[in-house]
Order: sequence, then structure tokens, then C-alpha cells
Amino acid sequence: AFLIRGPGFSIGEVGAINKGLGLIATILGALYGGVMLARMGLYRSLMIFGILQAISNLSFMVLAYVGKVYSMMVAAVAFENLAGGMGTAAFVAFLMALCDHRYTATQFALLSALASLGRIFVGPPSGYLSHEVGWVIFFFVTFLAALPGLALLYKMRRHVLSLEQLQDVSDKHSNP
Repeated sequence: AFLIRGPGFSIGEVGAINKGLGLIATILGALYGGVMLARMGLYRSLMIFGILQAISNLSFMVLAYVGKVYSMMVAAVAFENLAGGMGTAAFVAFLMALCDHRYTATQFALLSALASLGRIFVGPPSGYLSHEVGWVIFFFVTFLAALPGLALLYKMRRHVLSLEQLQDVSDKHSNP
């Protein structure tokens, strides 16, 4: 809705960029995120990719400020989807690390459902907020809203790092 109602891009422009470029950027982000996850580990990946996802909201804030600039829309959509793909790769790995191998499917389904609850509760009020404060401030607020999650991740770093160590031990036993 923002790209059409805010800067005033056409439905065709938004569809081509969101669905075409957005899908490609998401897939590339997930693939790159998986590679970087293997190199950096779970905690660093969650933190860095989470920061990138938060920053990607600022690209929409800039787009809201500058208005209908096609190249800025392309950059914002590409950045958001690339960061989203990377973040999804790390988050799925995190959820899998939390699961007991005997109950992986059930636990993963429950954790995924819990993780999606935020969208249900945040979605409706976000329309009212953007209407009341405008798109620039709205996207800045979405950036700020990501910070408590990153702070919680930092506070939980020992637990996440211990999940990595458990996974390393498990991998060594399953691949002699």
C-alpha cells in the first residue's frame, strides 16, 4: 500500500519490482544468508542480519521523504528483500536449533506459528499509525521497533552461542 499511496507509484511499477526483483532478492538473500550463517555462526548471523533488516526500514523512510524516485524504490525493495532472505535463513536455523530432534516437525510448526503472531497484532494498528504520523515517521518507528529484539538477542547471546556448540557436537557425532 505504501508504494502506491505514499510516493504514488503505479500498480504495474510496484508489481514488477515487488514481485520480480523482490522474489529474486529474497532467494539470493536466503542463499547468501545460508552461506554466511555457516561461516559466521548462528548468533552473529542473527545479529548482523537483524541489524540489516532494521536498516532496510530506513530505506523506505528515505523513499517516503524523497517521493516518487524509481531508482530509490528499486533499491529499497531490493535491500529489504535481500535482508529479509538473509534474516529468514538465520531465523529458521535458530528455530531448528531450539527443536528436539525427536519432535522437530511439531516444535518447528509451533515456534513458526508463535513467531508469526507479531504480524497479526502489529498489522492493523500500523495502518492507523502511518495515517496519523505520516510515512517518514512511520518507517523510523519501525526501525526503532526492531531495536528491542536486537537488544534481547544480545542479552540472550550466551544461550544462542550454546545452541551453536550443541549443534557442533551433534554434527561431529553424526558425521565421523
